[in-house]
Amino acid sequence: MYLSRKVVRVDCLRVIIEIEIVSNNKTLIMSIESVLEQQRRYHEERERLMDTMTKEMLRKKATHREQINSEHMVKLLLDRYGETSSRLKETYDDKDGSRKKEIEALSGPNEFTEFYIRLKNIRQYYPKNPSEEIAVPMSMEYEQFMRQLQETEDGEPLALASFTDEEGYGRFLDLHQCYEVYLNVKGLDKLDYITYLQRFDRLYEMSKDRKNAEYRQYLFDHLFPYLLDFLKRCKPLINIEKDLIHIRQDFEAKWEQGIFPGWPKETGGALAKGGAPLDLNGFSSWEELASVGLDRLKSALLALGMKCGGTLEERAKRLFATKDKSFEDLDPSLFMKDINKTKRGNKEAIRHKEIAGMEAQIYRLVDLLSEQRSATLENVRRKQARAGEDNEDDEDVGGGDISDDDSDPEDDGLIYNPKNLPLGWDGKPIPYWLYKLHGLNMYFNCEICGNHTYRGPKAFQRHFAEWRHAHGMRCLGIPNTAHFANIISIEDALSLWNKLKNNKDDERWKPEMEEEFEDSMGNVVNKRTYDDLRKQDDERWKPEMEEEFEDSMGNVVNKRTYDDLRKQGLL
Repeated sequence: MYLSRKVVRVDCLRVIIEIEIVSNNKTLIMSIESVLEQQRRYHEERERLMDTMTKEMLRKKATHREQINSEHMVKLLLDRYGETSSRLKETYDDKDGSRKKEIEALSGPNEFTEFYIRLKNIRQYYPKNPSEEIAVPMSMEYEQFMRQLQETEDGEPLALASFTDEEGYGRFLDLHQCYEVYLNVKGLDKLDYITYLQRFDRLYEMSKDRKNAEYRQYLFDHLFPYLLDFLKRCKPLINIEKDLIHIRQDFEAKWEQGIFPGWPKETGGALAKGGAPLDLNGFSSWEELASVGLDRLKSALLALGMKCGGTLEERAKRLFATKDKSFEDLDPSLFMKDINKTKRGNKEAIRHKEIAGMEAQIYRLVDLLSEQRSATLENVRRKQARAGEDNEDDEDVGGGDISDDDSDPEDDGLIYNPKNLPLGWDGKPIPYWLYKLHGLNMYFNCEICGNHTYRGPKAFQRHFAEWRHAHGMRCLGIPNTAHFANIISIEDALSLWNKLKNNKDDERWKPEMEEEFEDSMGNVVNKRTYDDLRKQDDERWKPEMEEEFEDSMGNVVNKRTYDDLRKQGLL
């Protein structure tokens, strides 16, 4: 048996070595990736993932859609970071011992021989295989990955989460389906949709007797799954699974203490058993006892834990048989079977606990979605108000059309137009929906244009580049630049113009403050400080120029001249 090694693929991320094991004229080819290279690659990937997540979280998002997509992108990178960390930990655990063997091979007595063998194989691989593709560096892979996530082929942002039109890409809740299921649950109050949005989480206000199988299905199959799914779509970075585990633990503690809202702890007694005891001292026979009725007899039998079925006569005899007797003296066949009773009670308690536990989780989800819930209420109210106004306006416009059709326009030459709608190309008022679509019901005044009124937002925005607004700006002595877009008040325009002029004056170069000079000591000062220092130097007493001496001729000279004459020997 012998081994022959050769590199079959080399790139900046991995080194895969092919080992041919020849034994008994059979060849077994194994591709082995260096364990140390795997660990290096995992470490690099973790660092690049962390860097990418940091840059993405620091990037400013202009819209709500970008914010949602950014959080989903960070969630994907975070999941990948966890997977890479798990794989890295497995390599360090080294359960198969491959890492230890490789370190021994590289650190043994032949480490340089092993290194040069690998280096030689790497250098010889690509000349022998020129058609082999060179691996893309991981940095370029991540740049390409981020571009694919941020944009699609047509240049539009990629939608990383799916929302219905009603949900507004995570702004609002769409509880219409849950509301329809709620209306079909027996025993619950019938509410309108807005009231339902306000009270759907007040589950503690309902009596537990109303929380039947339909109510349980409403919570487990509709309300909770929707809230959980919506939270994962609009807030993907919240670890809701871990949060719900803490909620369930807190619920268990409150349930044991009997303080969970809406589910008080049951107390013992006859009422807890579902019935009320009856005093038999006032009855002398079962016939008199039968006069209380079937329901009262059943309640008294339930209070004693006895069988409550049968006719009126059977119930009266069964209950009257307990008069002046203890429980030990009564026939055991008169009582309900304890086994069935216990099983039924345990099953009911388990069902109640499951419902209460689901309510606790719903409370937490609604708390996390409080912002979206408030926005949904405002959105629904706004839609209903707008729908009411449109219906009234449509009725008025429709009535006008009928009157217009009934009357002959040639009789009086007038067009019926109670809404004062603009006229179309045919001389008739345009449709009301088109009137509302273009916002022609809105009026905008511009003080700079002489309080001229513009009809509709489109005409208002267009007038800033037209002659009337430009003439008004020239009259104010202000250039009509982009700084003054959407400004219609003369006072605001003048205030902004003064502010811009002050900013320009502050940015202008001032030589007395910004021109630099160097004094005799090498200090850099501005021009004003330099001039002050120079003036101070001129005013200082200078002995070589101002100290007076008298020469041999009686002439008065300064010290410098006197020294020069003395050096020349003229004194």
